[in-house]
Amino acid sequence: MRVVIVTESFPPEVNGVAHSVLRTAEHLLRRGHQPLVVTPAPARGAQSPSHTFGAGGVPAELPVVHVPSVPLPGYPQVRIALPSRRLAAAIRGHRPDLVHLASPFVLGARGAQVAARLGVPVVAVYQTDLAGYAHAYRAGRGLGEAAAWHRIRAVHGLAARTLAPSTPAAQDLTAHGVARVQLWPRGVDSVRFHPRHRDEALHRALAPGGELLVGYVGRLAPEKRVDLLAETATLPGVRVVIVGDGPSAPGLKAAMPGAVFLGRRTGEELARCFATLDVFVHTGPLETFCQTIQEAMASGVAVIGPAAGGPLDLVAHHRTGLLVPPRDGAAVARAVTDLAGDAELRAAYGRAGRAEVTARTWEAVGDLLLRHYAEVLAEHRGVAEAPLVEAPAPGEPAAAPGRSGSPGPTGSPEPTAPLTEELPA
Repeated sequence: MRVVIVTESFPPEVNGVAHSVLRTAEHLLRRGHQPLVVTPAPARGAQSPSHTFGAGGVPAELPVVHVPSVPLPGYPQVRIALPSRRLAAAIRGHRPDLVHLASPFVLGARGAQVAARLGVPVVAVYQTDLAGYAHAYRAGRGLGEAAAWHRIRAVHGLAARTLAPSTPAAQDLTAHGVARVQLWPRGVDSVRFHPRHRDEALHRALAPGGELLVGYVGRLAPEKRVDLLAETATLPGVRVVIVGDGPSAPGLKAAMPGAVFLGRRTGEELARCFATLDVFVHTGPLETFCQTIQEAMASGVAVIGPAAGGPLDLVAHHRTGLLVPPRDGAAVARAVTDLAGDAELRAAYGRAGRAEVTARTWEAVGDLLLRHYAEVLAEHRGVAEAPLVEAPAPGEPAAAPGRSGSPGPTGSPEPTAPLTEELPA
């Protein structure tokens, strides 16, 4: 299968979209398919260590086409694609069976239009709550949110299928008029993120007084609401650790002088930071999935997350962690206090969390994506039943088409029954 992946973000950028696109492309290569990635060009001189995205970085055999881009005003780490003939030329030249749009908005919208002109089916992957971001960045208040949803409907309306990463995200899309929505979650590397990476020496260095180590990992940007940890940072016997970077970093450092800011961490160092925490807290209320919660769970750490968006699918309240009202710093502090005095409960949450995610491998979700691809191609070709893409052993090419699972009703936020059987909850 020949697939063009049009993505708004790709390494050397470090974020959830870039990470999942890379894992998707890697899986396509392993299964014997032919992916091509089209993405905005990174800033001149931008480099990412190979271990940022795994042992080998971006595979040498993965073709990547960069289109001209400019930095997003106020957030230069994010690149916005400029109009360019390079996108259409890349898609036509690859002769794809299918175009995959990753978090489409600017470049993805153009990719959808090119695919429509060529008669190539499109799968659009929803990953970013753009309407929520419009509000977080005060882009015209309600006008900005309305404009964002208009754009989302327009782009996803060109797709044969929209894949949402969580049930709340799927429901949100459907409620705002996006049709043909089904679920496709994200994988986690439970070998890389593992409790064995806990480092007691690092814990002592970060919390020399034996404090409870409470950490956040992710971008430091307004929509992440890391400022909600300010009250937690004042709790006695608690040390807040922030891993990540972004435009909010200076303000957060001023607001939380007692917190430890480690900046960006990658690879083995990031895995060690996760596993060394006593409690992981994610504060962002706009997460369509929340990959860092999965990584903390894989690391055997008790988690606290907002009862909104993707974390609702990930955190089993009072079993793998705690859910708190979104945008409520006091509620976060109370949850941390509840866990601070009960090491056995934290350990129980950590064990349950790891057990919950270990089977959610990138290989499993990659094969699930191939199922979606096969169904869309079958629908596009007018076949009554979509073929099932069997999951061969790693390194073997994809098996020949077999039986199918039938796609769900138009606009349904629920996956079809055969798809849900493929991936553990």
